[in-house]
Amino acid sequence: MTENPTPQAGWYPDPAGTGRLRWYDGATWTEHYQDPAAAHVTPASAGVPLAPPTPPRKRSWFARHKVLTGLGAAVVLVVVISVAANGGGSGGTPDAGTTATAVKDAGATKDKPAAAKPADEKPAKADEAPGIGDAVRDGKFEFTVTKVQKGVAEVGDEYLNEKAQGQFVLVHVTVKNIGKEAQTFDDSNQTLRDTDGRKFDADSEAGIYLDDSNAFLNDINPGNTVKGIVVFDVPKDATIASLELHDSMFSGGVKVSLT
Repeated sequence: MTENPTPQAGWYPDPAGTGRLRWYDGATWTEHYQDPAAAHVTPASAGVPLAPPTPPRKRSWFARHKVLTGLGAAVVLVVVISVAANGGGSGGTPDAGTTATAVKDAGATKDKPAAAKPADEKPAKADEAPGIGDAVRDGKFEFTVTKVQKGVAEVGDEYLNEKAQGQFVLVHVTVKNIGKEAQTFDDSNQTLRDTDGRKFDADSEAGIYLDDSNAFLNDINPGNTVKGIVVFDVPKDATIASLELHDSMFSGGVKVSLT
């Protein structure tokens, strides 16, 4: 193909005879073509300079690599969160506030070890069960164990009495109805445990021989209080540990320490 340059840059009929216009930049023919009909240019008016072709807009690197950009942003976010969570420290070393608290809790410093507690000092028990003299509640009843008698061989009088198979344990308890309707206090709902974990039922028959037992099917109206005695027949070598009190056979119960 023979080029026939003209002094002025513009669109000219393609010397190759394609029927399209071809851009001449004033020195050489370029690879840009123009449809005369689309450009509103006819071959007759060719040679009149038109605006040079607009090169395609190049997208930025970030636009062409959306996936990589998203992953990079996620990594940066994770790093920022990690630094914020660690308080800006490095290598997992706690800050000054954390170190001071730990030393205070340990009761020691780098140069001064923590002092040993006296051997006879007993740690406090946060979950220690209530004991004799403490008021406890289960359902509609408030119970207070006032006294425990152990090693009783016989209950009743010289004519009407009951002898223990092992030993009788008499638990004196005050029962108050804190509900809004009557509730029956029954010794058969109460249980005794020893230090070996054995569970003992009340001896209702032996309780009948006590004039002030008041522990067998005793209805207590709201606001009223009854003093009763619950009798248990346990082995002579048993060491009593606790009493579990219930306002009925279906209640959860409450534990009272007898040690």
